[in-house]
Amino acid sequence: VQLQASGGGLVQAGGSLRLSCAASGRTFSGGTMGWFRQAPGKEREFIAAIKWSNGWPYYSNNLKGRFTISRDNTENTMLLQVNSLKPEDTAVYYCAASVRTLGNYYNGRVYDYWGQGTQVTVSS
Repeated sequence: VQLQASGGGLVQAGGSLRLSCAASGRTFSGGTMGWFRQAPGKEREFIAAIKWSNGWPYYSNNLKGRFTISRDNTENTMLLQVNSLKPEDTAVYYCAASVRTLGNYYNGRVYDYWGQGTQVTVSS
């Protein structure tokens, strides 16, 4: 199983990015996928998760509003739209997947698979 995160880059404050996470090797039709990020010197932070079967999203209360998670069943891909980017959004963004429907989707330790991360850098 592989998760391939992409779509990061250098963007000016106020800009937008769309991150993708392509899953290969299996589907997660009964599971949960999520996005996390980690900035230098900081702990990993939960952003959002999605229940694959019905697309129901869950968001961090701290980040809700600028982030939108979605999935493309046909492409087995999870997306994260990020708007109104701020310098403090600079981090490596990781996708993760679980074969189970997670109640504690905000806890990175319960996920089964992780992508390699994609760097997002926001300049002021």
